[in-house]
Amino acid sequence: MAGDPTRQGIDIAGKSGDPVRAAADGTVVYSGNGLIGYGELIIVKHSPAFLSAYGHNRKRLVKEGDRVSADETIAEMGSSSANRDSLHFEIRKNGKPANPTDYLPRR
Repeated sequence: MAGDPTRQGIDIAGKSGDPVRAAADGTVVYSGNGLIGYGELIIVKHSPAFLSAYGHNRKRLVKEGDRVSADETIAEMGSSSANRDSLHFEIRKNGKPANPTDYLPRR
């Protein structure tokens, strides 16, 4: 939804089944499909201030309470309600959307 302040982030193209990896060490605080528009969603808490969200997965590989390491595979990419295979990636800082590209490694 364009302009929706609660949903900001980037879509990262790929193929169905590609590994989705945790951006940093943390604890899985949500693993499910109960949030409309995100499909199979995983949310990882990295610190009191930072969360990362990974949406439109084909398959979730972690459950709530799991500890994950940076670069660990936590899901398989899918498409869910999106019209192409991609990962929807968001960062929240103190509960507010932040630009994910500010926190990703440079290519």
